[in-house]
Amino acid sequence: MAKVRVAVAETTEQPPSQEIDSKYRLIILAAKRSKQLQRGARPRIDIDSTKHKPTRIALEEVVQGKILFHMKPDDDEEASEET
Repeated sequence: MAKVRVAVAETTEQPPSQEIDSKYRLIILAAKRSKQLQRGARPRIDIDSTKHKPTRIALEEVVQGKILFHMKPDDDEEASEET
């Protein structure tokens, strides 16, 4: 368990790729990508998937900028909440 905490801490301290503005967004993106990997998607980085869990692979993919994402503008979120 301590190894996982250290690995996440080291990864979240690295400069984020694209427009990742917080470590929370990094974790959310990695979690979504991890689900894709668990459902059969192939890793986008050169890594032995038999030695690494999908969560670790997903986190590395996000940090290396291999995962593309789009953020909704704040105005869209507020408008949908008011309806």
